[in-house]
Amino acid sequence: MSAATTAAAPGPGGATSRPVWALADSWTMTRRELAHWARQPVGVLVNLVFPVMLLLMFTYLVGGGRGVPGDPTEYLVPGMLALTMAFGLEATMLAVTQDLGKGVIDRFRSMPMVPGAVLVGRSAADMLQSVVSLAVMTGVGYAVGWRWHNGAAAALGAVGLLLLLRFAMLWVGIHLAMVAGRPEMVTAVQILVWPVGFLSNVFATPASMPGWLGAVVEWNPMSATATAVRELFGNPGGATGSWAAEHAELLAVLWPVAIVAVFFPLAVGRFARLSR
Repeated sequence: MSAATTAAAPGPGGATSRPVWALADSWTMTRRELAHWARQPVGVLVNLVFPVMLLLMFTYLVGGGRGVPGDPTEYLVPGMLALTMAFGLEATMLAVTQDLGKGVIDRFRSMPMVPGAVLVGRSAADMLQSVVSLAVMTGVGYAVGWRWHNGAAAALGAVGLLLLLRFAMLWVGIHLAMVAGRPEMVTAVQILVWPVGFLSNVFATPASMPGWLGAVVEWNPMSATATAVRELFGNPGGATGSWAAEHAELLAVLWPVAIVAVFFPLAVGRFARLSR
């Protein structure tokens, strides 16, 4: 708390100093979240291990990517990377609701600090954890036989699309956490994410599904990212020839941008109305 108070103290100058203090306040809130990682490492480890367990389970036990030419692992792993970016928001939602319940956010709002710094700090810490999750999942995927084939530039583009999806889902989680308000409500809200994840082409190609279901799956934002990432990695995508499949990279950008355009203002507005 003392670090937040010190960094949030108003500085001299007018409008020219505001961006500097906004960055300083946001970095203070980010460091606060990172300090929680050091004090509570179990939650961080769970968020890293759970998607790895899912990947190993679908690789060796359940099976995924069947019916796709080539190694099914090369279809499954990019899909699991996209799924990991959508899942794991429970930790963020719990952190927000716990701060709400303990009055921590009210105390921050009473300080001379940039109002949105709390949300920026929370989102920055989440994105850092997402980078670590991607690195871990990529390493595990490589260990089970997955490879990318289109070079470093395309691979970096795929990582960028994955993080863009994560950024969009993050603001959905922050908004829903403030709507839920209490930690016990997070589980109920988190359950809503699972249908979105499994009603996608993460595990199976839409061509193997009934026509109407395959069409719904192809327009899922997660499916767009998974398909685009497979194309950039040079992995088999199970293309169906539909418009959504042929323009997956475009949709992988448009969907997250649209989600952020909706939920970022909602989250900021909800935060501004707290304790009024």
